[in-house]
Amino acid sequence: MTLSSPLLLAVGLLVTAALAWAAVVSARRRTAALAAAGVAVPGGRQAHLGIGLTIAGVGALAIATAGPTAMVPVPRTAGTVILAIDVSNSMGADDVAPNRLAAAQRAARAFVAAQPGSVDIGVVAFERGALTTARPDADHSIALAAVDRLKVTGGTSLGTAIMASLSAITGKPVAAGRDDATPDIGYWPSATIVMFSDGQNQGAGVERAAAVAQRAGVHIHTVGVGTEAGATVKVDGYHLQTSLEEDTLTLIAQTTGGAYHPASDAARLVGIADTIDLRLTVSDEPLPLAGGLIGLALALLTAGAALTVLRSGRVI
Repeated sequence: MTLSSPLLLAVGLLVTAALAWAAVVSARRRTAALAAAGVAVPGGRQAHLGIGLTIAGVGALAIATAGPTAMVPVPRTAGTVILAIDVSNSMGADDVAPNRLAAAQRAARAFVAAQPGSVDIGVVAFERGALTTARPDADHSIALAAVDRLKVTGGTSLGTAIMASLSAITGKPVAAGRDDATPDIGYWPSATIVMFSDGQNQGAGVERAAAVAQRAGVHIHTVGVGTEAGATVKVDGYHLQTSLEEDTLTLIAQTTGGAYHPASDAARLVGIADTIDLRLTVSDEPLPLAGGLIGLALALLTAGAALTVLRSGRVI
């Protein structure tokens, strides 16, 4: 147990001790006076119960004023979540109404709304490059604002998206490494990446980036936005056919211990928020004890006053 104001506790206990001493002295003088007058002393120990309860109530108040808190283990969903959202040109396709990016934004907002305040949420927007638009923060309004600002632009690089998300998690630049070497960025088991994309990829290094995440203990859940039938988008004056490519998204999820979530319409996208498994951790949380002690003090003071009135016909 810890105290926010030990000095108040010391003062309160001194007052309580002084009251107890005064009660004992008063009782002895009263007993001596009654004995000298030839009057029998009534009640024995029970006669002093009311006074004892009253003093105990004052002592409980003294402890409460010191602001006691106890650390108790509390299970909670906690950690860091990075929403990696594809903003490439193909996300402008309208095979998911009103278009893939708008549907992904709606699903991302639903996901954020479903998370407790113990989860820090960040946002990474990615196309051929990637940009952290909101660093992980317990203030979820920051992530929501970042999601709302996203616009369609550029190509797609899923590998770059993963590395940028890992950089946001670790707070430092993360590179995939060269050849077959997988860089060690530490172990981050409470971190999760939720990637919204149509799976179209124009960059290399997806498997290597997924291996980096896997080694770091970071699960990646992928959400496929779009349909197999696809749609046509206009890019630089050209009309290009684009469709959902699930294989790469499935590979990323399976490599990192996450799951792939196909979503062929907006309604299923919104439901993705309920299917993402975050990590349950146990942490010590401060539990204020003042309220309980004040309630106990009031009960003791009330009982003490009632007993005193019943036995002597007057309050102390």
